[in-house]
Amino acid sequence: MSHAILSASGASRWMNCNPSARLEETVENTTSEYAEEGTLAHALAELKLRKYFIETGMAKKTYTTEYNKLKKHRLWQNEIDSYTDEYVDHIKAIAMSFSTSPYIEIEKKVSFEGYVPEAFGTADTIIISGDRLYILDLKYGKGVPVYAEDNPQLMLYALGAYLEYSLFYDIKHIEMHIVQPRLENISVFSMKTEDLLNWAETVIKPNAQRAFAGEGEFNPGEHCKFCKVKGSCRARAENYFALEELKEKGSLLTNDEKAEALQRGAELDKWLGELKAEIYSAIEKGEEVKGWKIVQGRSAGRKFTDTDVAVGKLKEHGIQEELLFERKMLTVPQMETVIGKKDFKEWVGDMIETIPGKPTLVPESDKREAITKRKAEDVFGKNNI
Repeated sequence: MSHAILSASGASRWMNCNPSARLEETVENTTSEYAEEGTLAHALAELKLRKYFIETGMAKKTYTTEYNKLKKHRLWQNEIDSYTDEYVDHIKAIAMSFSTSPYIEIEKKVSFEGYVPEAFGTADTIIISGDRLYILDLKYGKGVPVYAEDNPQLMLYALGAYLEYSLFYDIKHIEMHIVQPRLENISVFSMKTEDLLNWAETVIKPNAQRAFAGEGEFNPGEHCKFCKVKGSCRARAENYFALEELKEKGSLLTNDEKAEALQRGAELDKWLGELKAEIYSAIEKGEEVKGWKIVQGRSAGRKFTDTDVAVGKLKEHGIQEELLFERKMLTVPQMETVIGKKDFKEWVGDMIETIPGKPTLVPESDKREAITKRKAEDVFGKNNI
C-alpha cells in the first residue's frame, strides 16, 4: 500500500513540527507486533461489518473461510473477537437509530489533497444520514486512551468524506467517534461543517504547505512520541540539553520550578531510552559508535536441557510430582483472554469488582479528573496514600 507523505495518522506531528514529515522520509518504514495486532483487529472488524451492512447476502461458508484465515494469524487471541464485536455493535446502534437506512462505507479511502498536498487516508467507517456525517475509528491499542476531541486524524477523514459526498448530501453536522474497546473508551466529538472547513483552511492548509515543502521550524513536544526519527532528531536533543536558567531566586525551588523540572525530566527519560535503542541498532548493523559496545547480559536464569527427562529422573529418586509443579489460577484478565470477553462477562461478569489504582501524579493534559487529598482518602483510605 502506498503511503502519503502527509498522512492523516501523522497529522499531529507535521502540524506541530512541519519539517518532520520530510525528515521521516529518510528513514525506512518498520512495523511492530502492536501494529500487526491492530491490523488483524481491523481486518476482522471489516469482515463483520461487510457481512452485516455491505454484503448482506454473503454465504456462511464464505464468511467462515475468511474468518478462519484470520484466526490462523500468529497474534490471534480469543479476545479479539469480542473486542471487535463491541466496535461493530457501536456502529450498529448508530445505524439503527435513524428512521431510514443510512449510507455506509467500510474502510473507505478518502482524499483531502485540496488542503493537504498528495494526501489521502482510509476511514474505518463512514455513515451519512440526512445532514449528518459520522466518522468512526477503531483503536485497538491498550497503552494509552485516544480521544476524538480535536483529533486531527479524524478531522482529516471527515474533511475527505465531506469533499467526496457533499455533492450528494447537504452535510451540516459532523460527529467523530473513537472506539477503544480494550480500554473501555468511547470518545465522541461533534462540530459544524463550517467549523471543520475553517479549520482546514486556516490551520491545516498552511501547515501542510510548509510540511510538504520541508519548511518551517522544528518543534519538539508530546507529538514526537511516534515520530520515526525521534531518537536522532537534533532539535529534540538541543531542547533537552539547552536547559533554562532558574528564574526565581532563593535556595529552595518553588512549586512551579519543581513542576517544570519534573516535566522536562520525564521527557528526557523517554528520549534517553529511544537514543539507547537507536545506538544498539546501529552497533548491531556493524556501525561503530564511540564509547559504546554490546556485551552479553547477565544470566536470565537456569533451565533444563530436557525438562521431561529431568523430571523423570527426579521422580525415580523418590521426589513426588506434587513437589515439582505449582498449581496457580490465572488472573481475571488472563481468564477473560482465554475464554473470550463475551462469554466471560455473561457467566461471571456480575462477580467482578474493579480495584482502584493508587493516586498518581500526571501532567495537567491528562484527561482524568483531578482528585483532592480528601477525596483520595475517601476512596483509598488514609493509610494507603
